Amino acid sequence: MITIDVPLWSARLRALRRGRLWSRRDLGRRLTEAAGEAEPRLPADAVRTWEEGERRPDARHAELLCRVFGVDEAALFVGASSGTTRWHHVTGIPLLPGLFPEEEEERVGRAVERPSRADAGTVRYFETLTGACVAPDGRPADLAAALGPVFAGVEAFRGDAAPRVRRALQTLATRDAELISRMEHEAGDAPGARAWSDRAIREARETGDTLTEVLALVQRAELIDAAEPGEIVEAAVAARARTGVPAEVGTLSRRQEARAHALTGEVELCHRCLEECLEERLQERLEEPGETRTELCAGCLVDLGRPGGAIELLEGEPAPAAPAYLAAYVLARQAHAYAQAHEREQAADLARRSLALARRAGAARALRELARVHLPPPAGTRRRVLV
Repeated sequence: MITIDVPLWSARLRALRRGRLWSRRDLGRRLTEAAGEAEPRLPADAVRTWEEGERRPDARHAELLCRVFGVDEAALFVGASSGTTRWHHVTGIPLLPGLFPEEEEERVGRAVERPSRADAGTVRYFETLTGACVAPDGRPADLAAALGPVFAGVEAFRGDAAPRVRRALQTLATRDAELISRMEHEAGDAPGARAWSDRAIREARETGDTLTEVLALVQRAELIDAAEPGEIVEAAVAARARTGVPAEVGTLSRRQEARAHALTGEVELCHRCLEECLEERLQERLEEPGETRTELCAGCLVDLGRPGGAIELLEGEPAPAAPAYLAAYVLARQAHAYAQAHEREQAADLARRSLALARRAGAARALRELARVHLPPPAGTRRRVLV
């Protein structure tokens, strides 16, 4: 039986917060908003003291917590799912209300307690949970923080699960590591992105699944801002050098190699890689959000100092289904292209929209791209010429 060192209601409160991908600060802000202007400001450490069992919320804050989480007081402070609460509390794996029946939660909890009990249902549980954690409106840093315990939970089955189940879970661990790497990249943590990418590649090689490995290498090549151009080319070439992999892998790797050549100003190599690409969207093979072929080609033109072609390609809004962090980045690339083309008003408008979206989404990669945008002087501004 899993035991915890805090009251059950504290553990449930923490699990509910994590399940919504909220930080303690996020919860505090939501409580303040729910209370209205007349309510005194919530003490800075209130959420921490509640979650660590040091202090129980008073009646007013208990009511606000129930309102914010959308549960009644019995569900928060009493509740019947003590086993589920305990194993989520101990592992840190997010508890997403309503995603799974209580029986399934309890069954996975028993497997967590004794990994030899893991079965195909355990695999499906973690696959579903991983997909649910990648919320399109989530902030990358929060998504990475939520996926970290999921990865650790999957890894815990490595030694004792049956071989077939263990292999499926290890493949899922590779995907989790790739996703965390991507989110760390979007959140601005380049060392973290590289470290998780390395881990994904190691996990893939250990499975002996060539396709999983080459997709991990393609993911590595996507970390444009977290790697040197030479490293990007090396990862891309290594991905398509393997035999017995689908043609789409070559397409994906050449797109990333083209971007690396653009960064170093190698026009001919960049164009050659782009010409060899197929017309498929980048994310269709990886099944994760990513730049489309059009957006990537436009990015190459921006990096090569050819803004006119980039503007023509990037006209229009990002796809409505695109995650906020990716939409912010695409807007920043558009702003960069217009600034290079000396179109000040358009560049400034796009930069403002990108900045607002990037701040709200915690999109550090978009902010880095905005830092490269240098607006031209206003029209009519006279330049002083010193003789």
